Amino acid sequence: MDLASAKAIISGGASGLGLATAQRVIDAGGHAALLDVNEEQGNASAEQLGERATFIQTDVTNETAVKSAVQQANEFMHGITLTVNCAGIATAGRTLGRDGPWPAENFNRVIQVNLVGSYIVTKESAAIMQLNDANDNGERGVVISTASVAAFEGQIGQAAYSASKGGIVGMMLPLAREFAQFGIRVNTIAPGIFMTPMLAGMSEEVQASLGKQVPFPPRLGRPEEYADTVAFIYGNAMVNGETIRVDGAIRMQPR
Repeated sequence: MDLASAKAIISGGASGLGLATAQRVIDAGGHAALLDVNEEQGNASAEQLGERATFIQTDVTNETAVKSAVQQANEFMHGITLTVNCAGIATAGRTLGRDGPWPAENFNRVIQVNLVGSYIVTKESAAIMQLNDANDNGERGVVISTASVAAFEGQIGQAAYSASKGGIVGMMLPLAREFAQFGIRVNTIAPGIFMTPMLAGMSEEVQASLGKQVPFPPRLGRPEEYADTVAFIYGNAMVNGETIRVDGAIRMQPR
């Protein structure tokens, strides 16, 4: 698949990893539809990206809203060939904290946004992709979801986050196998400690301390490096049903 002709839906596309991915697609000559709950940031990002980008305010946990957003994106780009799931939250809390057991509604919210939201965006996008004309490799589209190293080495307080990201890794292979008949590849990227809007709000000292935990390179990952991985997956037809760690060889400690 050629990124120059990509028609990409990117959830969580208003900032961070999603925005870097959209920028990569636009720079290559493709189109991008940013799905995000942050209307102000989303409109600003779409304007920054130019006329081949659009913003659609979307709550990925709302199936009806996602269906509408995907249809709008399809009309804007005249098709969908790439979906990148970057929408997510990282709410943390000890299961047995000082104030008692963590409320199940907090756990459920993380699962709904990170895991269920990724599934909803994936299925609605794939329903459009399956109608595409196949390229010479028989491909019609690519879906990439964002997991985390926490899917494998979750830290104390990350039960919900790790469960959501582990679920993303777990659902990838069944989806890749199911979508194979349509020529749609499904993969997952598991980033390590990346410079996201959440980390950008921390002090330089905290950022540097986190970066030093990475064996090599000893720094925070850059959103552009996530986007590089998206571009690699999109362009290589043999990468399917795979989780790629982009983490500088870090293995997270219990806390």
